[in-house]
Amino acid sequence: MSRIRFTRRSAIALLAAAVVPVIAGVSFGARAADPEVLRIGYQKYGTLTLLKATGALDKRLAAQGINVKWIEFPAGPQLLEGLNVGSLDYGTVGEAPPIFAQAAGADLVYIGNEPPAPAGEAVIVPKDSTIKSVKDLKGKRVALNKGSNVHFLLVKLLEKAGVDYKDVNVVYLPPADARAAFEKKAVDAWVIWDPFLAAAQTQLDARILADGVGVVSNHQFYLAARPYAERRPDVIKLITEELNKVGDWAKDKPEEAAAILSPLIGLDQKTTLIAVKRFSYGAKPVTPEVLDAQQKIADTFSDLKLIPKKLVVRDATVKGSGLASSK
Repeated sequence: MSRIRFTRRSAIALLAAAVVPVIAGVSFGARAADPEVLRIGYQKYGTLTLLKATGALDKRLAAQGINVKWIEFPAGPQLLEGLNVGSLDYGTVGEAPPIFAQAAGADLVYIGNEPPAPAGEAVIVPKDSTIKSVKDLKGKRVALNKGSNVHFLLVKLLEKAGVDYKDVNVVYLPPADARAAFEKKAVDAWVIWDPFLAAAQTQLDARILADGVGVVSNHQFYLAARPYAERRPDVIKLITEELNKVGDWAKDKPEEAAAILSPLIGLDQKTTLIAVKRFSYGAKPVTPEVLDAQQKIADTFSDLKLIPKKLVVRDATVKGSGLASSK
């Protein structure tokens, strides 16, 4: 008898175990599917940050069942490291970071870029500094974020001034640490971009030694992880559409753009407006000409041994776009 009872209990237990997953499956199937998440990396500058501030992209993608997760980074190299390790799908950086990231093996693709904004980055010195020209940087301590746009700016400015890159004591610091060092005069100069540049001008009374005008383009690039770009070209296209809408608005109404961006980046409206007016607007797909310019930057960094190998920039483009390398 005890054996019969054990068998019946076992059968009941087995039946319950079989029914629970079925019920759970029915319940799960009846529930609305979890929304897809688009992970976007941004910095305290540029059109993408304005787009975050307006909420327009979040609203439009929510209608398609996609949630946007915005993740802030101090600079482009750090942002692309996030993309490289799989924690980001899309982001914006300057010209140099994609080259360092590609050289490190990141599987990224160029999506588009804004027009040049050479006045948006510069070498600055304290107001009372004895440094009067780029030539005077020889033997001096110059702070910059390694692998960022300003890294290339310094290279080109020194080249133009006839100063060997090795004759400058370059100190690699992220923006916050570089500002602290600049304020303490632990460094002689700082190579930086907006809005940090605008903040240094208004808050520290820093003097611009040289900016990028006539020296570099300072493009703002939009990049994506290759798997995401190939899987969701529709979302990529939608982002570009919204970038152009907010760019047109900011170009026509910079004061309004500064007002909405100011609290997001933690700067007063006066300082933010300076940066907003130096931004460039008009996102468009990358062209062969822009990629050729990127190749020259990559070759420069390779020649200076700042990246470990020669690379082909066009390898970082979407297959079938007509821009990819032929290998």
